[in-house]
Amino acid sequence: MIDALISRIDALDAPIVVGLDPTPEMIPQRIFAASQQGCPLKSMSAALLTFNREIIDAVYDLVPMVKPQIAMYERYGADGILAYIETIAYAKAKGLIVIADIKRGDIASTAEAYSSHIGGVEINGQRHDPWQSDFVTLNPYLGYDSIKPFADICAENNKGMFVLVKTSNKSSGDLQDLQLSNGMKVYEHMADLVSDWGRAFVGKHSYSKIGAVVGATFPEQGRELRKRMPHTFFLVPGYGAQGGAGKDLRGFFDAENKGCIVNSSRGIIAAWQKDSRFGEGNVQDAAREAVITMKKDLQL
Repeated sequence: MIDALISRIDALDAPIVVGLDPTPEMIPQRIFAASQQGCPLKSMSAALLTFNREIIDAVYDLVPMVKPQIAMYERYGADGILAYIETIAYAKAKGLIVIADIKRGDIASTAEAYSSHIGGVEINGQRHDPWQSDFVTLNPYLGYDSIKPFADICAENNKGMFVLVKTSNKSSGDLQDLQLSNGMKVYEHMADLVSDWGRAFVGKHSYSKIGAVVGATFPEQGRELRKRMPHTFFLVPGYGAQGGAGKDLRGFFDAENKGCIVNSSRGIIAAWQKDSRFGEGNVQDAAREAVITMKKDLQL
């Protein structure tokens, strides 16, 4: 799937992933009014799905990928999870590649269960895939046995993962920037581990199925990690609302301006709230223009 993603980025000239992380505040009242189902949880979940479909309809021909963050859905229980699953199904039907932003990380037996997000589950000798995702995000704090079930799936199937290395949040340095006894920082050691884990999974475009999450808010570390991880594809959060800009990301790309995909969530899906030109609740035109503006900003 990493090769398919890179080919799709090249075809669209858009290293952009749209984060589908909606909050109630981002959703126009017209969508809430049309989503009432008696039960507040069902109504909220229906509104999430309608909103996501509008975003997807507006951008599917401009970007290669979307990234729904599962927490925004699972807080509404079973109905929210259904909206998450149906969002992924709708995105896949539109030809989009999907990252399941689940950030799982647990002991081996639990990790194996979580790996159903890209591997599906076997029942009575048949494989079923309730999630339909192409990539997942993973937290590696428990070490390789929390990664291995996902790596095994990647070895057998056209799937991939992005492992947290240097995250975009302000306090990431509380742990990730600590210095080890050998002089390396924690995030540098993690980068070396991710590189080693991914060596067996390098595709035709010279990038591994095992990628890394590297935040746009730390451009110096991003440049350093690109040199340190030449065959690791980067998922780059922190663009836009968190402060990252295109000029900060030059060093995240390789010499051919490849090697990463940049996430924007609020900057795209909540764009309608930031510009009165689009009118109240005009989600689609605002999202589309935000993607076009981002694409120009990333053309370094």
